[in-house]
Amino acid sequence: MRGERSGENPPHPRPRGPPIAGTHLPFRHQRNYLRSMNASFSVSDRAAARIAEIVAAEGKPAALRVSVLAGGCSGFQYRFELDETARPDDVVVEAGDARVLVDPASLDLLDGAQLDYTEALMAAHFTVRNPNATSACGCGTSFSID
Repeated sequence: MRGERSGENPPHPRPRGPPIAGTHLPFRHQRNYLRSMNASFSVSDRAAARIAEIVAAEGKPAALRVSVLAGGCSGFQYRFELDETARPDDVVVEAGDARVLVDPASLDLLDGAQLDYTEALMAAHFTVRNPNATSACGCGTSFSID
């Protein structure tokens, strides 16, 4: 029987439940590899303060989920949304009273990046300063990597 002979590893259990949208099985198995690379993502004080304000206004505990999706005018796009539950493989970044969730596949593209919050005369929005992005479009939410 498989796994009983010495030197053989027992088979890995199959993941339960539907796959998470936007992830592929190889990234889920690379979770420890990504963390061992010391992939980093930081949150500025301005962004942490604004996240805390938004969550307080919602009236229930939540975190800001930052993810990278295929699409946009430059190839990849950032997505920001409130999420009440962290997934088991999420990286949780705590800054002040705010929590930010990043999935492992997105963290690979966000390594070394910083989430910031910008207020200007005509607009206020979250921005990502991503050293991996080789170009970005004018909207600020779409970028490419060579």
